[in-house]
Amino acid sequence: MKVTVLGCGMVGSAMAIDLAKDKNLSVTVIDKNREALEKTAKKVDLNTKQADLSDLTGIPELISDADLIVGAVPGFMGFQTVKKTIETGKNVVDISFFPEDPFALDKLAKDKNVTAVVDCGVAPGSSNILVGHAVSQLEWVEEVIIYVGGLPVRRQWPYEYKAVFSPIDVIEEYTRPARFIEHGKMVTKTALTDAELIDFPQIGTLEAFNTDGLRTLMQTIKAPFLKEKTLRYPGHIEKMCMLRESGFFSQKPIDVNGTKITPLDFTTKLLFPLWKLKEGEEDITVMQVSVTGMTSGKKRTFTYYLFDRYHAETQTTSMAGTTGYTATVVARIVLSGRYAQKGIIPPEYLGRDEICFNMIREGLAQRDIIFHERID
Repeated sequence: MKVTVLGCGMVGSAMAIDLAKDKNLSVTVIDKNREALEKTAKKVDLNTKQADLSDLTGIPELISDADLIVGAVPGFMGFQTVKKTIETGKNVVDISFFPEDPFALDKLAKDKNVTAVVDCGVAPGSSNILVGHAVSQLEWVEEVIIYVGGLPVRRQWPYEYKAVFSPIDVIEEYTRPARFIEHGKMVTKTALTDAELIDFPQIGTLEAFNTDGLRTLMQTIKAPFLKEKTLRYPGHIEKMCMLRESGFFSQKPIDVNGTKITPLDFTTKLLFPLWKLKEGEEDITVMQVSVTGMTSGKKRTFTYYLFDRYHAETQTTSMAGTTGYTATVVARIVLSGRYAQKGIIPPEYLGRDEICFNMIREGLAQRDIIFHERID
């Protein structure tokens, strides 16, 4: 069977390599960056195509012979790319963190008889799968809390941070209003708010803040309290708030000596080289998902914890692995026909399917990504 991966960045290349290790799959990865394509092709036997995926008109021809599409473009391109893929009648598993409501494409996907799994990374993604599974074990759900963060092992001044996925999507986390459910109603707050310090095993104290990561869970999970927070080393919130409130993340053009530029373009030019994870530099992923509710008249809490490190044997960053392998395991499930529901499929739907949940958990464990479970 043929799989086409759209995007050959840090996560896209990891997904392409993982899929290409399957002898039953013929894998093609597409990107405009020739250097990234050549680097990936040296590691495993796959096909490459150089193309600008922001040109949507070319996508139908690029994916015409594929049985499944795996999307790994930046968030600002994600919605339109998924839409174009669905229009061609291709099943898709996508990791892009686009701001639009994916359910806006549900009718189109059903009309085209397409299975479109969206937000299929680590969070959203694995976090949703875990929530979906825990909820399926409860008769009533009271609270869902998700903490997640990708961090460099080495803390280096001034930011003590490296972008372990698309840097422009990182900044989006700091600017997009955070939505969550409180007392059964949707509440919107500014990103980076409600700071709290939390101790986690194997890493120590991290700071957590509001981000807009609940996504589809706000529509699919009925609970009075739902919240997602991002984790960073202490002190990161203040730095990002300073930049944001000073206008450095603004997309409104300003005049600089007769030249129009956006502050965001200027900021990314300065920050991205500093945030770039160097070859061989190690990172970690920390995630804790807690779901509390009632079953058989008793209160129960399902807690899942992940502490994942850079995978030296495959030279894969933790974030690329935890994000990308969730998608590649799900891609195999869709290709096998084990999950064939049509329409927009958020990851929590797969989580509430016991067989799919076990397949995903086992598939990730085979790649040394282990979620520890505790039931209280």
